[in-house]
Amino acid sequence: MLKPDEKVPKLEGPLTIGAHFTLDKQSPENFNLLVFYRGKHCPICRGYLKELSNRLDAFTERGINVFAISMDNKERATVVHEEWDTGDVPLVYNLSESSAREWGLYLSQKRPDSEEPDVFSEPGLFLVRPDGALHFACVQNAPFTRPPLDQLLEGIDHILENDYPVRGTLT
Repeated sequence: MLKPDEKVPKLEGPLTIGAHFTLDKQSPENFNLLVFYRGKHCPICRGYLKELSNRLDAFTERGINVFAISMDNKERATVVHEEWDTGDVPLVYNLSESSAREWGLYLSQKRPDSEEPDVFSEPGLFLVRPDGALHFACVQNAPFTRPPLDQLLEGIDHILENDYPVRGTLT
């Protein structure tokens, strides 16, 4: 389990736009928002990434770099990039199983006769400070009931306006 106010694990991977993502090379004004999603097979992820895309400007206006990350391979991630309404949300793919475990993500196996990959991560959402420390985390073991993005934006506003401290540090 990741601990609030402590450094997060290294994270990197290819982007569907042909570039490479490395978390510790990001320099947001306030936070990096990392949205781990299940992959191409998940219709709930599709809707959540569309909603994220619709609110991308609201995050960037607050000095937040947003990235969506999955264990999908290049072929599956390319379908997400080309066929889903993800707009300008950067899509990182090829998250390794070991990296998913370091981040504390739940892992699932393919169900028989499904389009799921053999192993994939369940959703997670992390707000990481520019110094690489964890400010907020939400990890799920199923695709349902994602953190509402409007509430997250309101919470971020409260953090920024009131210098609201990291919570859960006694974990």
